Amino acid sequence: MSCGEPHETDCSEVLDHLYEFLDHEMPEGECSKFEVHFEECSPCLEKYGLEQAVKKLVKRCCGQDDVPTDLRSKVMGRIDLIRSGQAVPEQDVALGGVDRPAAAE
Repeated sequence: MSCGEPHETDCSEVLDHLYEFLDHEMPEGECSKFEVHFEECSPCLEKYGLEQAVKKLVKRCCGQDDVPTDLRSKVMGRIDLIRSGQAVPEQDVALGGVDRPAAAE
């Protein structure tokens, strides 16, 4: 998505790192670039608002559930693999990352 207008920070960069911005996981200088971009670019601001609303809804509906430590570790491990550009093993994708017992013969 791009609004077609030139910006100091390209729309694709903003959208690629939108969740890092939403989760406050980027350096302050980067956040400032994104804030300036949102002031200039209504399509990106709209996408930001939508993702922010979804995040709030998920937190409200699911925020009370405790996540098991082993599940959190597995999910974070998969995220690290994806961010580093490594392929996620096929079996993990097919099974949704859930360990399943072997079928009896």
